[in-house]
Amino acid sequence: MELLGPSLEDLFNFCSRKFSLKTVLLLADQMISRIEYIHSKNFIHRDVKPDNFLMGLGKKGNLVYIIDFGLAKKYRDARTHQHIPYRENKNLTGTARYASINTHLGIEQSRRDDLESLGYVLMYFNLGSLPWQGLKAATKRQKYERISEKKMSTPIEVLCKGYPSEFSTYLNFCRSLRFDDKPDYSYLRQLFRNLFHRQGFSYDYVFDWNMLKFDGERERRAGDERDERIGGAPPRVSASRGLPPGPIPAAANRVRNGPEQAISNPASRVQPSGNTSPRAISRAERERKVSMRLHRGAPANVSSSDLTARHDQSRISASQVSVPFEHIGK
Repeated sequence: MELLGPSLEDLFNFCSRKFSLKTVLLLADQMISRIEYIHSKNFIHRDVKPDNFLMGLGKKGNLVYIIDFGLAKKYRDARTHQHIPYRENKNLTGTARYASINTHLGIEQSRRDDLESLGYVLMYFNLGSLPWQGLKAATKRQKYERISEKKMSTPIEVLCKGYPSEFSTYLNFCRSLRFDDKPDYSYLRQLFRNLFHRQGFSYDYVFDWNMLKFDGERERRAGDERDERIGGAPPRVSASRGLPPGPIPAAANRVRNGPEQAISNPASRVQPSGNTSPRAISRAERERKVSMRLHRGAPANVSSSDLTARHDQSRISASQVSVPFEHIGK
């Protein structure tokens, strides 16, 4: 059993329900790859949503994992690769907020639907919410119908207005796929990679939540030094020359099946300062509560080159998918 960090939904809430374009693009690249890997093993996920993507821990803190195969289904024969037949009048399977339009229409799901759902997830990260959220209805069936109507009546260009055209291109591509088409995953990844480079972003794998932890730790250390100066004690000098020793540890993490064990980073634990002033105690208590919502990510003082090298060594593998595929029911 391997320990995993918080879900992207947890981190989205921690970041005040808005991700920067850089974070969305870093996530999109890995999320497309995870879905491609599942499809390569002859399964579709059928419940793509932020809650089902988790970040790793320790040295794997910059990796995205996909979990929860309870709704997964085999879409082709493993030996012959014969695709399942097209069917209609199917019940909605998955989460209505992110479900594809064809899923709402009762059409059997295939690879295209996982990717369309991911497109809605990415716009959810951009916008903070989707236009069909918060709709009221007397019954669940009526609510699903209202969501479907709103989704179909919202043009992709309107949904993605104010954001780079790559997001509307992505969704239009997914909706244009036929039932048994194999998606061009490389094309979709390259769309977002080209945008990433044009924006001048760096592949340092520093996500929004890493920056929040860094800023919070820096403020804590500055506050502690002010308290000590008031009390007459000399200010402490950090061995890392201004860099925090590491991200805030987590008390609540996730577990997945897998042959590898999460690697804990002893350097990532914040050492007690010895400051017992009421202000410091209060601040430490607040940080402890925040830490419940975070994971042990890569140490804050790791260089960009280290992170990039780590990414190059961690291409898609079975260890990045959280349960063995032979355990997935049809």
